[in-house]
Amino acid sequence: MEWRDDGIVLSARPYGETGTICVLMTREHGRHAGLVRGQRIRAQLQPGTRVQAHWRARLAEHLGTFTLEPAASVAALVIDDPLRLAALASACGLVEQAAPERSAYPNIYGGLASLLELLPGAHWDAAYVQWEVGLLRALGFGLDLERCAATGSNDQLAYVSPRTGRAVSLSAAEPYADRLLPLPGFLIGQGEADPPSIAVGLALTGHFIERNLFGQSHQPVPPARPRYVERYRRYAATSGSVDA
Repeated sequence: MEWRDDGIVLSARPYGETGTICVLMTREHGRHAGLVRGQRIRAQLQPGTRVQAHWRARLAEHLGTFTLEPAASVAALVIDDPLRLAALASACGLVEQAAPERSAYPNIYGGLASLLELLPGAHWDAAYVQWEVGLLRALGFGLDLERCAATGSNDQLAYVSPRTGRAVSLSAAEPYADRLLPLPGFLIGQGEADPPSIAVGLALTGHFIERNLFGQSHQPVPPARPRYVERYRRYAATSGSVDA
């Protein structure tokens, strides 16, 4: 058994003296693990690294071995920015734990690849929140942010129901606004994507990530995400802009 595919490194951990267990998100074969032999390549297998992968195994159900050719590393581009590195670790951790193993999810691969391209540039933090919205959608838990769940209108959308994931308008939300999740305007093409709004967006997506992606299977959220969110909240409290 063997195949070749484009992949993104999600994690890599040492195995024995010279081996590495590497987990990739691949374009056509989904989340897939394999053994990489040799010490030299270990340092190149940082989360977010794009690779050309060749997987081989005697049987399909075996772990198998990877031959990897690193193509580009986003970690090298953001190495001096702890906040962007934390976002990168969060994204890779979420995909590794949430994406079904060995099942093709081209939308997840494509979404992660797009995020990696945007991470070194301006407005990367807004792109990260939008990426989490896309990850929820790709895994069957899409948010409905186009119209008010109560009125059907798309005017003054300001909240999201924590139960249904549907938007609620300002007027319809008045009696029970304290039980709803605030909807930042940048997610619906309105308002500025400033750090406080992005922190609100992280709280919104975080509710559904915790409840739908992991809560139903009684799994914890990957630790890299709460670490990133806490770091970003502290940043948002003291900064007015995150443009590079």
